[in-house]
Amino acid sequence: MLGLLGPNGAGKTTIVRVLTTTLTPDEGTATVLGHDVVHHADAVRKVIGLAGQYAAVDELLTGQENLEMIGRLAHLPSRVVARRAGELLEQFDLTDAGDRQAKTYSGGMRRRLDLAAALVHRPPVLFLDEPTTGLDPKSRNDLWGVIRQLVADGTTLLLTTQYLEEADLLADNIVVIDHGRAIAQGTSAELKRQLGATVLETDFDDERLAASALEHLGDLAGSEGRPERDGSTVRVATTDGPATAMAVLRTLDAADITVAGLALREPSLDDVFLSLTGRPAEAGGPTPDDPGAAPEPEAQR
Repeated sequence: MLGLLGPNGAGKTTIVRVLTTTLTPDEGTATVLGHDVVHHADAVRKVIGLAGQYAAVDELLTGQENLEMIGRLAHLPSRVVARRAGELLEQFDLTDAGDRQAKTYSGGMRRRLDLAAALVHRPPVLFLDEPTTGLDPKSRNDLWGVIRQLVADGTTLLLTTQYLEEADLLADNIVVIDHGRAIAQGTSAELKRQLGATVLETDFDDERLAASALEHLGDLAGSEGRPERDGSTVRVATTDGPATAMAVLRTLDAADITVAGLALREPSLDDVFLSLTGRPAEAGGPTPDDPGAAPEPEAQR
């Protein structure tokens, strides 16, 4: 699984739309399993599945009927369609709801049905564009389990996400993009190692104090880079946590800036993201500046 990380508007959905042939690139080339996405779009569509940010299911059809419809659109033999739909309903724990209209499904059930629909024709490559956006924690964990099983069964996945813990838990490799360009790549552990052994977090009562503290700290001795501010928190990557903590407290005390809290912890992907992009990852949906945002449901499959 390849995790594609980036803030709103970075181009994640645009990349997915290019690779799934729903958007023609202005320049450059892209291939999926050796098939050019522009010149051999039909061949690409035969080997991929897509589950987007919004569940593209027909609410008036039952779960079984939704999957059978996708099977017919994929030109599967009629004798195979019903059997395949039943297999997927069982795999995604939807058998008991298979004869109910999709409009009666919960958000997590709709998302699982949408993912099942993307797998009707057994594609070797699957694109998941922020598949857990808007799900409650239990539904998200359930979907993570399904995704892990797909990878274990041999499916290759590209996952776009703003949930850094999602990429940390699921992805074998991660590419961080910003403004349409890759700015870092590697495993989760490799990206974290870029920031040093520990992260010092200093909290303040408000953002004004944090901004003032950031100015005074500057290039802190013992740190691996310049301090970064995230709201009312200032973070410093360091190889010598205790010494850096003492230096921070001495500097802020001399500047008469009161510290509300201070903690040392291991670096996370959040720290990597903030260091690379200059801003924290923002959980939420697409923004208008992402030309690939919110594709129409009809185009998602």
